[in-house]
Amino acid sequence: MIGYLKTFRISREDVSELRFLLHGPVGAGKSSIINTVKSIFEGHQFINCLAAAEVTKSFTVKFKKFSLRNVPFAMYDGMGLEDGDTKGVHAEDIINALKGHIADNYAFNPASAIDNTSKYYIHNPTLNDRMHCLVSVIPTDRISLMNDDTIQKMKVIRAAATKLEIPQVLFMTRVDQGCKLTQNDLGKIYQSKKIRDKVMECSNKLGVPVSCIFPVKNYSEENKSDEKLDCLMLEAFSQIVHSANDYLAGLNEEHDME
Repeated sequence: MIGYLKTFRISREDVSELRFLLHGPVGAGKSSIINTVKSIFEGHQFINCLAAAEVTKSFTVKFKKFSLRNVPFAMYDGMGLEDGDTKGVHAEDIINALKGHIADNYAFNPASAIDNTSKYYIHNPTLNDRMHCLVSVIPTDRISLMNDDTIQKMKVIRAAATKLEIPQVLFMTRVDQGCKLTQNDLGKIYQSKKIRDKVMECSNKLGVPVSCIFPVKNYSEENKSDEKLDCLMLEAFSQIVHSANDYLAGLNEEHDME
Protein backbone atom coordinates (compact mmCIF):
# COMPACT_ATOMS: atom_id res chain seq x y z
CA MET A 1 0.00 0.00 0.00
CA ILE A 2 2.79 2.42 0.89
CA GLY A 3 4.56 1.62 -2.39
CA TYR A 4 1.42 2.42 -4.36
CA LEU A 5 0.94 5.75 -2.58
CA LYS A 6 4.57 6.72 -3.11
CA THR A 7 4.10 6.38 -6.88
CA PHE A 8 0.63 7.93 -6.99
CA ARG A 9 -0.17 10.33 -9.83
CA ILE A 10 -2.86 13.02 -9.59
CA SER A 11 -5.64 12.96 -12.20
CA ARG A 12 -5.09 16.62 -13.17
CA GLU A 13 -1.82 17.98 -14.53
CA ASP A 14 -2.60 21.48 -13.27
CA VAL A 15 -2.81 20.32 -9.62
CA SER A 16 0.56 19.90 -7.91
CA GLU A 17 -0.65 18.16 -4.75
CA LEU A 18 -3.75 16.72 -3.11
CA ARG A 19 -4.70 18.88 -0.13
CA PHE A 20 -6.46 17.49 2.94
CA LEU A 21 -7.97 19.73 5.62
CA LEU A 22 -8.23 18.21 9.10
CA HIS A 23 -10.76 19.61 11.55
CA GLY A 24 -12.45 18.54 14.76
CA PRO A 25 -12.79 19.29 18.47
CA VAL A 26 -9.85 20.16 20.70
CA GLY A 27 -7.87 17.06 21.66
CA ALA A 28 -9.23 14.91 18.82
CA GLY A 29 -5.73 14.09 17.54
CA LYS A 30 -5.43 16.12 14.32
CA SER A 31 -1.76 16.99 14.86
CA SER A 32 -1.04 13.42 15.95
CA ILE A 33 -2.55 12.10 12.71
CA ILE A 34 -0.08 14.28 10.80
CA ASN A 35 2.77 12.99 12.98
CA THR A 36 1.69 9.41 12.34
CA VAL A 37 1.29 9.76 8.57
CA LYS A 38 4.64 11.52 8.23
CA SER A 39 6.27 8.82 10.39
CA ILE A 40 4.92 6.10 8.08
CA PHE A 41 5.97 7.82 4.85
CA GLU A 42 9.35 9.05 6.07
CA GLY A 43 10.38 5.90 7.94
CA HIS A 44 11.11 7.46 11.34
CA GLN A 45 9.20 8.98 14.22
CA PHE A 46 8.17 12.48 13.19
CA ILE A 47 7.92 14.99 16.02
CA ASN A 48 8.20 18.39 14.30
CA CYS A 49 4.44 18.85 14.29
CA LEU A 50 3.86 19.46 17.99
CA ALA A 51 0.90 17.75 19.59
CA ALA A 52 -0.53 17.76 23.08
CA ALA A 53 -1.99 14.55 24.48
CA GLU A 54 -4.56 15.79 26.98
CA VAL A 55 -5.78 19.35 26.36
CA THR A 56 -8.83 21.46 27.01
CA LYS A 57 -7.76 24.33 24.74
CA SER A 58 -6.45 24.14 21.19
CA PHE A 59 -2.70 23.53 21.02
CA THR A 60 -2.56 24.54 17.34
CA VAL A 61 -3.30 28.24 16.82
CA LYS A 62 -2.14 28.76 13.21
CA PHE A 63 -3.22 27.36 9.87
CA LYS A 64 -0.30 25.08 9.02
CA LYS A 65 0.65 23.04 5.98
CA PHE A 66 2.53 19.75 6.35
CA SER A 67 3.88 18.18 3.18
CA LEU A 68 4.94 14.57 2.80
CA ARG A 69 8.40 13.97 1.39
CA ASN A 70 8.50 12.99 -2.31
CA VAL A 71 4.73 12.44 -2.61
CA PRO A 72 2.08 14.91 -3.87
CA PHE A 73 0.07 15.11 -0.65
CA ALA A 74 -0.30 17.93 1.89
CA MET A 75 -2.18 17.91 5.18
CA TYR A 76 -3.48 21.09 6.81
CA ASP A 77 -3.93 21.52 10.54
CA GLY A 78 -5.56 24.34 12.48
CA MET A 79 -7.18 25.38 15.71
CA GLY A 80 -9.65 22.93 17.21
CA LEU A 81 -13.38 23.50 17.60
CA GLU A 82 -14.65 24.48 21.04
CA ASP A 83 -18.03 25.20 22.56
CA GLY A 84 -19.18 28.83 22.40
CA ASP A 85 -18.92 31.66 19.90
CA THR A 86 -15.60 33.12 21.14
CA LYS A 87 -13.59 29.94 21.69
CA GLY A 88 -11.67 27.80 19.24
CA VAL A 89 -11.74 28.12 15.48
CA HIS A 90 -14.75 29.68 13.75
CA ALA A 91 -16.67 27.35 11.47
CA GLU A 92 -16.46 30.10 8.84
CA ASP A 93 -12.66 29.94 8.96
CA ILE A 94 -12.76 26.22 8.16
CA ILE A 95 -15.15 26.93 5.29
CA ASN A 96 -12.87 29.70 3.99
CA ALA A 97 -9.94 27.28 4.15
CA LEU A 98 -11.94 24.73 2.13
CA LYS A 99 -12.51 27.38 -0.53
CA GLY A 100 -8.79 28.25 -0.63
CA HIS A 101 -9.12 31.72 0.88
CA ILE A 102 -6.67 31.22 3.79
CA ALA A 103 -2.89 31.28 3.37
CA ASP A 104 -0.42 29.18 5.36
CA ASN A 105 0.55 30.56 8.81
CA TYR A 106 -2.65 32.54 9.35
CA ALA A 107 -3.20 32.92 13.12
CA PHE A 108 -6.80 32.07 13.98
CA ASN A 109 -8.71 34.62 16.05
CA PRO A 110 -11.32 33.06 18.36
CA ALA A 111 -13.17 36.39 18.45
CA SER A 112 -13.75 36.68 14.69
CA ALA A 113 -13.28 34.84 11.40
CA ILE A 114 -10.83 36.04 8.74
CA ASP A 115 -12.03 38.84 6.44
CA ASN A 116 -10.87 39.97 3.01
CA THR A 117 -8.70 42.75 4.45
CA SER A 118 -6.27 40.30 6.03
CA LYS A 119 -2.91 39.81 4.32
CA TYR A 120 -3.52 36.07 4.72
CA TYR A 121 -6.77 36.22 2.72
CA ILE A 122 -6.44 34.81 -0.82
CA HIS A 123 -8.91 36.72 -2.98
CA ASN A 124 -8.86 34.59 -6.12
CA PRO A 125 -7.93 31.05 -5.07
CA THR A 126 -6.96 28.54 -7.74
CA LEU A 127 -7.62 24.81 -7.60
CA ASN A 128 -4.15 24.50 -6.06
CA ASP A 129 -5.25 26.76 -3.18
CA ARG A 130 -8.48 24.89 -2.47
CA MET A 131 -8.88 21.78 -0.34
CA HIS A 132 -9.63 18.52 -2.08
CA CYS A 133 -10.93 16.51 0.89
CA LEU A 134 -12.32 17.39 4.34
CA VAL A 135 -11.15 15.05 7.11
CA SER A 136 -13.21 15.22 10.30
CA VAL A 137 -11.39 13.89 13.37
CA ILE A 138 -13.26 12.54 16.41
CA PRO A 139 -11.77 10.70 19.45
CA THR A 140 -13.43 7.31 20.00
CA ASP A 141 -13.54 7.59 23.79
CA ARG A 142 -15.11 11.05 23.78
CA ILE A 143 -17.87 10.76 21.17
CA SER A 144 -20.57 10.43 23.84
CA LEU A 145 -19.22 13.51 25.65
CA MET A 146 -19.26 15.87 22.68
CA ASN A 147 -21.23 19.05 23.28
CA ASP A 148 -24.16 19.85 20.98
CA ASP A 149 -22.54 23.18 20.08
CA THR A 150 -19.40 21.48 18.71
CA ILE A 151 -21.49 18.91 16.85
CA GLN A 152 -23.55 21.68 15.27
CA LYS A 153 -20.39 23.50 14.13
CA MET A 154 -19.14 20.30 12.50
CA LYS A 155 -22.48 19.87 10.76
CA VAL A 156 -22.31 23.43 9.41
CA ILE A 157 -18.82 22.75 8.05
CA ARG A 158 -19.93 19.45 6.52
CA ALA A 159 -22.92 21.13 4.88
CA ALA A 160 -20.62 23.74 3.32
CA ALA A 161 -18.27 21.01 2.05
CA THR A 162 -21.24 19.17 0.58
CA LYS A 163 -22.39 22.32 -1.21
CA LEU A 164 -18.86 22.70 -2.61
CA GLU A 165 -18.96 18.98 -3.59
CA ILE A 166 -15.74 18.40 -1.63
CA PRO A 167 -15.48 14.77 -0.42
CA GLN A 168 -15.60 14.09 3.30
CA VAL A 169 -14.10 11.32 5.42
CA LEU A 170 -13.98 10.86 9.19
CA PHE A 171 -11.03 9.48 11.16
CA MET A 172 -12.07 8.04 14.53
CA THR A 173 -8.94 8.27 16.68
CA ARG A 174 -7.92 6.77 20.05
CA VAL A 175 -9.53 3.40 19.28
CA ASP A 176 -7.29 1.79 21.89
CA GLN A 177 -8.90 4.02 24.54
CA GLY A 178 -12.40 3.02 23.52
CA CYS A 179 -12.02 -0.77 23.57
CA LYS A 180 -9.83 -3.14 25.62
CA LEU A 181 -9.85 -5.79 22.85
CA THR A 182 -8.42 -3.23 20.42
CA GLN A 183 -6.01 -1.95 23.06
CA ASN A 184 -4.51 -5.44 23.34
CA ASP A 185 -4.51 -6.17 19.59
CA LEU A 186 -5.19 -3.57 16.89
CA GLY A 187 -5.61 -6.42 14.42
CA LYS A 188 -8.97 -7.24 16.05
CA ILE A 189 -10.44 -3.79 15.51
CA TYR A 190 -13.08 -4.97 13.04
CA GLN A 191 -14.11 -7.75 15.41
CA SER A 192 -14.86 -5.29 18.20
CA LYS A 193 -18.53 -4.65 18.98
CA LYS A 194 -17.55 -1.57 21.00
CA ILE A 195 -15.79 -0.05 18.00
CA ARG A 196 -18.75 -0.87 15.72
CA ASP A 197 -21.08 0.80 18.23
CA LYS A 198 -18.85 3.90 18.34
CA VAL A 199 -18.79 4.07 14.55
CA MET A 200 -22.60 3.96 14.52
CA GLU A 201 -22.80 6.62 17.25
CA CYS A 202 -20.40 8.82 15.30
CA SER A 203 -22.46 8.34 12.14
CA ASN A 204 -25.72 9.18 13.93
CA LYS A 205 -24.35 12.30 15.64
CA LEU A 206 -22.65 13.82 12.57
CA GLY A 207 -24.53 12.31 9.66
CA VAL A 208 -21.40 10.71 8.18
CA PRO A 209 -22.01 7.41 6.33
CA VAL A 210 -20.52 4.41 8.14
CA SER A 211 -18.52 3.59 4.99
CA CYS A 212 -16.71 6.93 5.35
CA ILE A 213 -15.66 6.44 8.99
CA PHE A 214 -12.23 4.94 9.63
CA PRO A 215 -11.09 3.86 13.11
CA VAL A 216 -7.38 4.62 13.56
CA LYS A 217 -4.68 4.86 16.19
CA ASN A 218 -1.92 7.47 16.23
CA TYR A 219 1.64 6.97 17.34
CA SER A 220 1.95 8.21 20.92
CA GLU A 221 4.14 6.31 23.38
CA GLU A 222 5.54 3.97 20.69
CA ASN A 223 9.22 4.46 19.81
CA LYS A 224 9.32 2.04 16.88
CA SER A 225 7.07 1.25 13.94
CA ASP A 226 3.95 -0.86 14.43
CA GLU A 227 2.74 -2.73 11.36
CA LYS A 228 -0.89 -3.03 12.48
CA LEU A 229 -1.06 0.67 13.38
CA ASP A 230 0.51 1.56 10.02
CA CYS A 231 -1.98 -0.59 8.11
CA LEU A 232 -4.98 1.04 9.81
CA MET A 233 -3.71 4.53 9.08
CA LEU A 234 -2.70 3.71 5.50
CA GLU A 235 -6.14 2.25 4.80
CA ALA A 236 -7.74 5.49 6.01
CA PHE A 237 -5.20 7.69 4.25
CA SER A 238 -5.64 5.79 0.97
CA GLN A 239 -9.35 6.58 1.13
CA ILE A 240 -8.81 10.34 1.36
CA VAL A 241 -6.28 10.14 -1.49
CA HIS A 242 -8.75 8.35 -3.75
CA SER A 243 -11.65 10.58 -2.67
CA ALA A 244 -9.66 13.74 -3.42
CA ASN A 245 -8.41 12.39 -6.73
CA ASP A 246 -11.91 11.32 -7.79
CA TYR A 247 -13.13 14.83 -6.93
CA LEU A 248 -10.49 16.35 -9.22
CA ALA A 249 -11.24 13.82 -11.95
CA GLY A 250 -14.90 14.82 -11.72
CA LEU A 251 -13.92 18.45 -12.26
CA ASN A 252 -12.02 17.32 -15.37
CA GLU A 253 -15.13 15.59 -16.71
CA GLU A 254 -17.31 18.64 -16.03
CA HIS A 255 -14.82 20.77 -17.93
CA ASP A 256 -14.80 18.33 -20.85
CA MET A 257 -18.62 18.53 -21.08
CA GLU A 258 -18.67 22.35 -21.21
